[in-house]
Amino acid sequence: MKAIVLHGEVPREAGKDEQDVLVQVEVVSQALSELGYDHVIVPLSMNLTEIIVRLQAIRPALVFNLVESITGQGRLIYIAPAIMDFLKIPYTGSRTEAMFLTSNKLLAKKILQTTGIATPPWLSLDETCLDKGETGTGSLSPGPYIIKSVWENASVGLDEDSVILARNRDHLRHEMVSRLGNLGGDCFAEVFIEGREFNISLLAGDNGPEVLPPAEIRFDEYPPDKNRVVGYRAKWDEDSFEYHHTPRRFDFPKKDEPLLRHLVELAMRCWDLFGLRGYARVDFRVNRAGIPWVLEINANPCLSPDSGFVAAAAQSGLGFNRIIERIIKNL
Repeated sequence: MKAIVLHGEVPREAGKDEQDVLVQVEVVSQALSELGYDHVIVPLSMNLTEIIVRLQAIRPALVFNLVESITGQGRLIYIAPAIMDFLKIPYTGSRTEAMFLTSNKLLAKKILQTTGIATPPWLSLDETCLDKGETGTGSLSPGPYIIKSVWENASVGLDEDSVILARNRDHLRHEMVSRLGNLGGDCFAEVFIEGREFNISLLAGDNGPEVLPPAEIRFDEYPPDKNRVVGYRAKWDEDSFEYHHTPRRFDFPKKDEPLLRHLVELAMRCWDLFGLRGYARVDFRVNRAGIPWVLEINANPCLSPDSGFVAAAAQSGLGFNRIIERIIKNL
């Protein structure tokens, strides 16, 4: 049986966040071989006609979709499943609609808000120059904000310096505009939730999604004045303090059990709400009062060997080949 491993084309000068997809291509390709698939690796560029012709020529039984961006733009991630829908080729992971809704963080937050799932209040760049209140609260909060990309993942452009104390709308807008170049050209300011950070991973099973063991990202030995952010350095800079002091843990005291059950329930609601498929990860912050806030819904999260999703699956006793089998089974 023939399979295509599809990924976004990676330029030579790409950063570690973009190069990581090549690691995923390697391990997924190996798993497919061991599972009995003949596979072809196809990089996706904006030459869509060429890609369509090539896919039609190969005529695969399935496409394993590892596209995280096209030409380095996360906002184009939905194009990959849209092409497969057009060609009627089965593919792994979430469908076109879910990929678009979750990759646009502002749109995802609006959907969460309208369905009663707590997500931190925010202001888009446009809203900072309008005479109206912050989305979901009615006023500009006096506390800290974190400035994030609307479209990019992998903590691109995100670090502790992304957290600012906004004096007023003009100040907030100035800070946002000054960061646009590192944030994929569009950004928003989100109320910064001080507290704990959790990831809930989900993997398709025979009876719906299986929730994998919850993970918490610890901020070990962080000075009191250092913002606790899982930013770019924490994920990609192996020489940084952040990289070595943000370990993942899966063991929790009994007192955390009600919180963990709540996080699992919210993650399952997100799976259903966005129509996710195959595998996903939901990221949370929990404030000091113990209230969880959904930060992001990650459809088709990273499958690198050191990724949070693979680590959570390992906690359930699932090897990498078994992960790939279950993702494929949920086509």
